[in-house]
Amino acid sequence: MQTHKNLDSERYLILRARLDSGLRKLLTHSSPSLDKLYNAMAYGVFEPGKCLRPILAYSACEAMGGQLDAADGVACALELMHAYSLIHDDLPALDDALVRRGKPALHVAYGESNALIAGDALQALAFESLAQPSAVSAETRLQMVAVMARAAGPSGLAGGQFLDMALAGARPTLEQVAEMQRLKTGALIEASVVLGAMASGAAVETSRFVALRKYAALIGRAFQVCDDILDVVGDRVALGKAVHADQHADKSTAVSSMGLEGAQQYASQLLRGALTALDAFGPEADALRQLAHVVVERDL
Repeated sequence: MQTHKNLDSERYLILRARLDSGLRKLLTHSSPSLDKLYNAMAYGVFEPGKCLRPILAYSACEAMGGQLDAADGVACALELMHAYSLIHDDLPALDDALVRRGKPALHVAYGESNALIAGDALQALAFESLAQPSAVSAETRLQMVAVMARAAGPSGLAGGQFLDMALAGARPTLEQVAEMQRLKTGALIEASVVLGAMASGAAVETSRFVALRKYAALIGRAFQVCDDILDVVGDRVALGKAVHADQHADKSTAVSSMGLEGAQQYASQLLRGALTALDAFGPEADALRQLAHVVVERDL
């Protein structure tokens, strides 16, 4: 299990262990006839990734005064939802990617139909993880389900993926690219922070909660901008996936809209804004500050 640049290594390992334990419980089954499906699901989930979204959720929960165990269900749900989105993004009908995180994409390893079903199953399991009994009240869990649904549906992942495909080959405005990336990538990152904060039991109308929402929106945008930059300047082996894929597919990106230098300056601007949004917090939000730097300064 690798740590990530700028993250506290001991804390990161503790959170990854909590997350992996919860995911393995959710992926445990007793039907031999479904072995291949569950193996495919596990293949898509247990990859050498950063687990940024669950770590954000845990960190937001702590920043709002909550305990880690309150965010376990949220953390698992986010990783399952993210895994589903990557599996479907890689399918031939969408991005047609052959490699994900240094190994064959799920549809390459298990077949296209199995990858499609595994992604569907992981999305459903994400909602099960959110809804299951926990230290979080039933009323709050219901609100969490609604937040996740918005992040995954036409107002989030699905809408962003649609726009990504629709804008390919076009020459969209920067505002159109920003909308696409806000939905496709930013929505789930923003939901990660919001859901983690909700798990703490804090009231959502407080000024600190509003500040976390602003922070989350800014790093969500910054994450995709940096992905666009890395697609141009990143190393294929380090990234674990193909580079220059967006250019080859004639995709609309921050780099294609504002140039490499402009995109880099914009990412730095977003980082500064995210850190400023946390001014209302003390050391309890240091993990969120570290994560903002990870998003923008990652060299993978």
